Amino acid sequence: MLDAKIPSGPLHEKWTKYKGSCKLVNPANKRKLEVIVVGTGLAGASAAASLGELGYKVKAFCFQDSPRRAHSIAAQGGINAAKNYQNDGDSVYRLFYDTIKGGDYRAREANVHRLAEVSTNIIDQCVAQGVPFAREYGGLLSNRSFGGTQVQRTFYAAGQTGQQLLIGAYQALERQVALGNVEMFTRHEMLDVVMIDGKARGIIARDLVNGSLERHFGHAVLLCSGGYGNVFYLSTNAMGSNVTAAWKAHKKGAAFSNPCFTQIHPTCIPVSGEHQSKLTLMSESLRNDGRIWVPKKQGDDRKATDIPEEERDYYLERRYPAFGNLVPRDVASRAAKERCDAGHGVGSSKQAVYLDYADAIQRYGKAEANKRNLKNLSAEAITRLGKDIVKEKYGNLFDMYEKITGENPYEVPMRIYPAVHYTMGGLWVDYELQTTVPGLYALGEANFSDHGANRLGASALMQGLADGYFVIPYTIGNYLADEIRTNSISTNHEAFVKAEQEVNDRIKKLMSIQGKQTVESMHKRLGKIMWDKCGMARNEQGLKQAIQEIRDLKKEFWSDIRIPGKIDEFNPELDKANRVADFIELGELMCLDALTRNESCGGHFREEYQTEEGEALRNDSDYMYVSSWEYKNDSEWQLHKEELLYDVVKPSQRSYK
Repeated sequence: MLDAKIPSGPLHEKWTKYKGSCKLVNPANKRKLEVIVVGTGLAGASAAASLGELGYKVKAFCFQDSPRRAHSIAAQGGINAAKNYQNDGDSVYRLFYDTIKGGDYRAREANVHRLAEVSTNIIDQCVAQGVPFAREYGGLLSNRSFGGTQVQRTFYAAGQTGQQLLIGAYQALERQVALGNVEMFTRHEMLDVVMIDGKARGIIARDLVNGSLERHFGHAVLLCSGGYGNVFYLSTNAMGSNVTAAWKAHKKGAAFSNPCFTQIHPTCIPVSGEHQSKLTLMSESLRNDGRIWVPKKQGDDRKATDIPEEERDYYLERRYPAFGNLVPRDVASRAAKERCDAGHGVGSSKQAVYLDYADAIQRYGKAEANKRNLKNLSAEAITRLGKDIVKEKYGNLFDMYEKITGENPYEVPMRIYPAVHYTMGGLWVDYELQTTVPGLYALGEANFSDHGANRLGASALMQGLADGYFVIPYTIGNYLADEIRTNSISTNHEAFVKAEQEVNDRIKKLMSIQGKQTVESMHKRLGKIMWDKCGMARNEQGLKQAIQEIRDLKKEFWSDIRIPGKIDEFNPELDKANRVADFIELGELMCLDALTRNESCGGHFREEYQTEEGEALRNDSDYMYVSSWEYKNDSEWQLHKEELLYDVVKPSQRSYK
């Protein structure tokens, strides 16, 4: 079932060889071929723009009112690329190796190496589009460090890199819309994939403004719909982010891979109460200069500024001296949890640690004073200079923290705690980004392919743009070259009629329940089950309990949910109900996947499998594979395994010490 289609030959030659030998579609034939792109974040916008530029007829769909509102705008810290501008030893191989190691040796070598190769092209592309990357004094692009690396390879635009990159992709997309090569459908949500003769041939979409269902044909369908972190209810994802597009594809035959691989981001504003519906991410870039610590004394209630240096535990620097505060996210998250569980947490909830910028402010202040040749400055003057530099680099993040918490992070340390952020799992794809359904592709966070069991910071933007700008334009041609004799299929075809009827029946069923419970309350209950039993730590007993609790919740959902309003109108509660129903089914599969993987790796931490020092303990002899689940029936899946073969990298116990 799983043919990864990895080209033969040496690893560093595979992508070049593929591009030189794949099938091509001539310009005249491209104008006859229709491609559907679902989602217009970085992966979707870049793919739609690129395919439109090539001459394909593209239909792009997003459930937001504009592609500019895609969740990609929330990515703050930066985008990785192996440019080696700092001359600090970076290379394509180093980026490839760091990514494989950061993912705890659970990613596919060929895909990751290709990602590292095209990373350099992404920066050139974005600079040409006018993305305002930060620059050094001499005008060269600036870089900063991120977790899991010992080089500076992260390009950034203050603390709003995702937004600036998305504007670049959006402008490229809108150019194609203006030229007529791309037709844009905003406020539309994909609710099913249409299959004809075993191939994806279109989608059923719901107009979220008037509630009507629409049929759309495509010779190929690209899913660029992001990740499923909102299965936990509280996450850093936008409230609308969901799994529905990928889940509908899964139920039509697309294998879902590594669903239990969830990334917990260590640098988030802690939960403040039951009223919250989402969490706020403080960019990993803050760990570039900030120092993380807790009081050495358990239950210490003193203000952070009243705790002297010798009574502070800079635990990441202590435990991981080689990487310090820049260990990968899964390592930093577990370390924070361990300190809080041991009684060293801070804040009213005691579920937080400090992220302190005092040292950075002094360091930058002294450097700026030297640069200006200012002698004998007072401590206050040096601090003022340092704050100005920090503000220039991270100002919008500091402002955001102060607005949310009411505390000035220039004066007192931030309080942070891990939260659900990114999902490494997703639809299984081969080297061409095609799922197990012919003609159906998955790009960006919607697929599983590049990050293994843990994504390194600043690699999400890299993957999304790599897939959209530089990979899919080649690989989709290899499929569509054989489709040039396939004429556009009428949406009156029986497959479209049947798919629309199934979607309509499901919506009517949801609306007819008229129970007592709200969608929000059901989602919140699912999130608590997932966080408590399939979150930062998992164990066999908890996972088995979670599976049963989710099955019970599913029965309750389909018998006691209440959705106000009507079908044929603007009804966000109905939209949400559709998404939560899919989250409930996904949650069960995530717990099943976690239960069958009897090892710890990356973000998947089974408490039964850890080293004496509390680190993740992999089992390469039994679990060095991609778990790919085929949907069979309600609560029934079949596991398929893609064995991971490492020709260049030799897997070893991860160490950041």
